[in-house]
Amino acid sequence: QVQLVESGGGLVQAGGSLRLSCAASGRTFSSYAMGWFRQAPGKEREFVAAISWSGGSTYYADSVKGRFTISRDNAKNTVYLQMNSLKPEDTAVYYCATTLYFSDYDVPIGADEYKYWGQGTRVTVSS
Repeated sequence: QVQLVESGGGLVQAGGSLRLSCAASGRTFSSYAMGWFRQAPGKEREFVAAISWSGGSTYYADSVKGRFTISRDNAKNTVYLQMNSLKPEDTAVYYCATTLYFSDYDVPIGADEYKYWGQGTRVTVSS
């Protein structure tokens, strides 16, 4: 079993930055791909970014490309999401997810591909 705990959410003005963290425990983190998803009020959960087990591959949703950066520190069992130039439409609950994924050349981007999920951290961007 893998446990994920997100942190770093909060209230920020448009144009500002936040860094989300997701700490994993329970299994060998280095064999797992990691992803970030978000769910805005009244909307479905959507993919934000993902990173392969070594960090060699990353993938971003078009809506965040160039503004968000996903990274990981396997020694700390932690994945990060650096969010810059935040917009009001980035307001959502952000979820960290992970799944066993041996490929280092691509990453899973569908929510149904991820087995373990965190409880989420809320990000609110004011205009």
